[in-house]
Amino acid sequence: MPNIKINIQSFRGGYDNNFTHLVSNQRTKTQLLIDAAVPLKTIQPFLENDLKALLITHTHGDHITYLSEYTKKYPALNVIIFAGSADRINGGKICPVKDGDSVTIGELEIRVLHTPGHYFDSLCFKIGNALFTGDTLFVGRTGRTISAGSNISQLYHSVYEKLLVLPGSTIIYPGHDYGPQPTITIRENIKISPLLQAVNEGDFRRRMEAFEKQRNQY
Repeated sequence: MPNIKINIQSFRGGYDNNFTHLVSNQRTKTQLLIDAAVPLKTIQPFLENDLKALLITHTHGDHITYLSEYTKKYPALNVIIFAGSADRINGGKICPVKDGDSVTIGELEIRVLHTPGHYFDSLCFKIGNALFTGDTLFVGRTGRTISAGSNISQLYHSVYEKLLVLPGSTIIYPGHDYGPQPTITIRENIKISPLLQAVNEGDFRRRMEAFEKQRNQY
């Protein structure tokens, strides 16, 4: 995606300090959303044209709560979802994708990474130097693996073999505002997060267990 300038606006709200991210191509004015965690009325004042696509990081309810509002307003909206979750989405133009796919929306090239672990259908989307990580990777830590559909081994491989190997200057835009700042580079995130400093999968498991024990104290 050479010489294409994008603007990213992040809107916080939803169930638990969720983020919905609005990505705009400054030249063509093409706009797309990452997740439907906030109401359409929150985003609408910032829309210059009809939305072209809505990228779903995973189908946990808090990330698709307001999806029907968007698909009713924009019936032809491209809803980009993991291939195994297409039947969980109603409305819009369903566009199932798989790991390694590349999707182009109005000159915006979107690289798709399937990152199971937090949930079986978790996706991350890389647009230029921006990486939209949903609940796979947050500022300061990874996602959790305590619910049905999660798998700690899969999360380790997703984070360490697909995300942390990206250029250190890549900026992550997570699905929740859980950290000391809303966004961070991969390089800086590794520095501040013990969960991103494991030497192997066993070490990662131990660090995750310690993290969960600490959470249970509060």
